[in-house]
Amino acid sequence: MKSKTIQLDPTDNVALALSEIAAGQSIGRGKIKACEKIPPGHKVALNKIEAGQPVLKYGQIIGFGSNPIQPGSHVHTHNVEVANFTRDYDAGSAVRAVDTLPEAEQATFNGIVRSDGRVATRNYLGVLATVSCSASVAHYIADALGDSLLKQYPQVDGVLALGHGSGCSMSADGEGLDVLQRTIAGYARHPNFGGILLLGLGCEVNHLDCLMKRMHLAQGPLLQTADIQTAGGTRETVRIGVEAVRQMLPQINRVKRRKVPAGHIVLGLECGGSDAYSGISANPALGKAVDLLIQNGATAILSETPEIYGAEHLLTRRAVNREVAEKLIERIHWWEAYTAREGAEINNNPSPGNKAGGLTTILEKSLGAVAKGGSTNLVDVFRYGEPVSAKGLVFMDTPGNDPVSITGMIAGGANMVCFTTGRGTVCGFKPVPTLKLATNSEMYHNMREDMDVDCGAIIERKATIDEMGERIFNLILETASGHLSKSELLGFGDHEFVPWHIGAVL
Repeated sequence: MKSKTIQLDPTDNVALALSEIAAGQSIGRGKIKACEKIPPGHKVALNKIEAGQPVLKYGQIIGFGSNPIQPGSHVHTHNVEVANFTRDYDAGSAVRAVDTLPEAEQATFNGIVRSDGRVATRNYLGVLATVSCSASVAHYIADALGDSLLKQYPQVDGVLALGHGSGCSMSADGEGLDVLQRTIAGYARHPNFGGILLLGLGCEVNHLDCLMKRMHLAQGPLLQTADIQTAGGTRETVRIGVEAVRQMLPQINRVKRRKVPAGHIVLGLECGGSDAYSGISANPALGKAVDLLIQNGATAILSETPEIYGAEHLLTRRAVNREVAEKLIERIHWWEAYTAREGAEINNNPSPGNKAGGLTTILEKSLGAVAKGGSTNLVDVFRYGEPVSAKGLVFMDTPGNDPVSITGMIAGGANMVCFTTGRGTVCGFKPVPTLKLATNSEMYHNMREDMDVDCGAIIERKATIDEMGERIFNLILETASGHLSKSELLGFGDHEFVPWHIGAVL
């Protein structure tokens, strides 16, 4: 008979309910009976947990009893709290040899090779607003082109207008402007854009001249600029913008996909709307796919610093050297100070939806989240939106907010995104295709038009983690070759460009 619970590590003092457990129902081998109803995805105590005693899941501390917990009791926010405890970072202790296949033996996909050798998975033309004040006009330019014109250029995936809510009323020498300019420059250089029109207002802090100079961007046939005040207002800017796009489209259309090694994939990893199944189905399955990609010479970006908090010691042990480990620890300390000065705590997580799905503390959420990174070494740590220059598993410092996090990874060069979700998340991130991996089959079937993969098959024992990982790996290659993801079919991605806003709005 299928057990209703699973104990993830022999040292755990809680088990995970795979389906609803009624009060009085036997748990595990029948030695314990449930004291109360245990919702699916939630935890049940396997033995008595005293107040202040660690609560263990995955063989790791996910919190401490806030009051005595009896065997068979529901273990959740009402009786578990987060407290400080010492973590052994033990830098590099778990580093192991990683065998990367020679390029000739790597798996392949059909990519778009740019003139400078960079490889794209999509072929967009972008109209990027430098400031919130030019965002509407950027959309007016894209809308004015019309479907009939774009049909003349079948190799162009679309003209994409991206606006945001920042760019002015900020310090001209602060960290916030650095992050914004780094992000916009990362999109302007992204291989999935065949051409770019940067659009400003004319009087903003993030002025076009400042952006171009500081980010070493050079104007040319496929990178053009315009500002509304110099052009003479909205209508004239739209006319100028449409003409600029018309001139770029024929050249952008001259692309053909060809077979390239999988090592050209840069995969952004994200989880959102997580539940208690995330850490035992979709995340480890994605981790298996990441291991396969890295074996084939690719790069994977783990992110969301607040959502690896409490599990960072598992990553430092895999750091290739002490410098990489210390870069990660420094980012953790930055977040502790950042949240403190904002009157919050890094522990103010999970979200209400996460808790409803059975996640009790940020420590528990983080331990499941790091599984997305697979088992290979951590080779480098990057700041938000920095160009990712390393091969293998890297970490990027981002918030846990999904659009903000993914925007940073795309700015860093991600040309594919995999997004695991347990509650169900609807979004897309043009110009990069996004695959949604459902952690449980109930949600997958309920939101089938939005989900690409049902990892709930692992919970239902219809597939192993390795089998599901290989399925995801193959789908990544297929999608990178041009197969449309569910979010692309639904048209998502025009409104999810959300650069991280740091600092005061002046």
